Amino acid sequence: MAQQGIHMPSSGGGLMRYSEEYNSRFKIKPSHIILFIIAIIAFVVILKIFFPISG
Repeated sequence: MAQQGIHMPSSGGGLMRYSEEYNSRFKIKPSHIILFIIAIIAFVVILKIFFPISG
């Protein structure tokens, strides 16, 4: 006969619950990262136009 009073611990299978995620001080949207990268590329292109390296 099976014992009714024993409960085995459940496992999460290595999955992270939403409430267990790391909360960072900095909340940066992906669109801000893309705009920042585009701004850096534009800055480098402008520098190469106004200050060309003559070899």
